[in-house]
Amino acid sequence: MTTPSAQIKGQTLGVLILAAGQGTRMVSAQPKVLHPLGGRPMISYLLRLANALKPAGIAVVVGHQGELVREEVEKAAKAWGLTRPITFIRQKHLSGSGSAVLEALPFLRRFRTALVMCGDSPLLTFDTVFTLLNAHLRDKTQATMLTANLRDPKGYGRIVKGPHGDVSRVVEETSATPKEAAIREVNSGTYCFETALLVDAVKQLKPQGPKREFYLTDCLEIIHQKGGRVLAHLAASGEEILGINTRVHLAKAESVLCRRSLERLMLSGVTIVDPAHTYADADVEVGQDSVLLPGTVLRGATRIGARCRIGPYACIENASVGNECSVSFSQVADARILEKCFVGPFSHIRPGSVIGPRAKVGNFSEVKASKIGFGSKVPHLSYVGDAEVAEDVNIGAGTITCNYDGVEKHKTIIGAKSFIGSNVNLVAPVKVGRGAKIGAGSTITEDVPDGALALARAQQVNKVRK
Repeated sequence: MTTPSAQIKGQTLGVLILAAGQGTRMVSAQPKVLHPLGGRPMISYLLRLANALKPAGIAVVVGHQGELVREEVEKAAKAWGLTRPITFIRQKHLSGSGSAVLEALPFLRRFRTALVMCGDSPLLTFDTVFTLLNAHLRDKTQATMLTANLRDPKGYGRIVKGPHGDVSRVVEETSATPKEAAIREVNSGTYCFETALLVDAVKQLKPQGPKREFYLTDCLEIIHQKGGRVLAHLAASGEEILGINTRVHLAKAESVLCRRSLERLMLSGVTIVDPAHTYADADVEVGQDSVLLPGTVLRGATRIGARCRIGPYACIENASVGNECSVSFSQVADARILEKCFVGPFSHIRPGSVIGPRAKVGNFSEVKASKIGFGSKVPHLSYVGDAEVAEDVNIGAGTITCNYDGVEKHKTIIGAKSFIGSNVNLVAPVKVGRGAKIGAGSTITEDVPDGALALARAQQVNKVRK
């Protein structure tokens, strides 16, 4: 017996993603499919899904700000894990989904089977689309559409079936009779077609509605009327078919993707104390036996190691955190925290920083574009910018690296086992030698030799009032 996966490999499959709409209900100057969702642009989810199916070709129909969409996709393709080339097709007249497919006919003709998806349906899962394809090939239908049963089908096209269960047509809500409007099975906007029949049907489309648009759903009715078999394949969950048309939909999709990410992490051995108040983007990874406390926000390509304790109220974005670290009440972005470090509470680790291993950045301290060495401590109320701090250095409270002269940034270098007293200003460029000590309250403008004690403060004068 032929397995479903073998059936797919035996076909020539082309995937077409419709992403030309202006998305006016988003009320945005940005193309709808580029709106961020779960740490990535919306369209990335469809492209990654298409890529995972290993089709013979992938095409994206663009229209409104099409060049911007193309540039973003081409720039980020490698980061999104896309390995197959992508063809971009410009829809010259934005007059419906049928018009978009008509523009794509030269691409589609190359394949026996066509999978058509909407670029604003980022919640579709690989399993659902894969089983849709399998059902289409196994049942040898001419068209198979993905549908869902919704408790509230408002706004969706209803699926009207014949006596044998075949789909006879899709009725838009505005045209539905009361009986048709009561149907809870709705159209998702995702379809598999026998390409030759799709090509023939799309040429017969006629403009419909007040906007005189060409609807791809009419192709299903044309294929059915000509004796073709059109079946519905029911999605396991209605949430998968959510199309993003407004910011309200965007927020709902963000919530679903976050829930999926947290479930994935919990099933891989991560403790999440309060999932309702913990947030993780789609590409976040967390190691086994780590604990995420309430208020934790993990964004972008963040990687957290094993046996870490993150939170409460930690925001980490595009950063890596090594094993056995603690980050609480702090913000970390585009930085690396190595193993067994303590960050927080109320620390700010800015881009380009490397902390540790076994280092500490504590209360109300900020580190920017700096390296903090093994076992070194920036415990409280300090700013370290554009600096290299070697191992076993103690930086006292209120220490500041004065790295900016009003024109350029300059570097501070602090040698191993140095001791920087409280309320010290290190005026860069400056170098503090190995084992040196800086007296509290000093303003250091010259290099300090290894092992030296540096004092740079005015002599105290006590005056007694008569």
